[in-house]
Amino acid sequence: FQPFFTTKPTGSGTGLGLSLSYDIIKAHGGDLRVKSIEGEGTEMIIYLPIEE
Repeated sequence: FQPFFTTKPTGSGTGLGLSLSYDIIKAHGGDLRVKSIEGEGTEMIIYLPIEE
């Protein structure tokens, strides 16, 4: 999740969305996993710990 990486044209977006999301999830003790299959799509799963 490299900050400032974007597939959008220059000036359209900051490229921080996934990087910030990953940092927030990690700060809460969670994990972000990505599964991508070319031509089919991408699945993103967020795991967060449950406090008992």
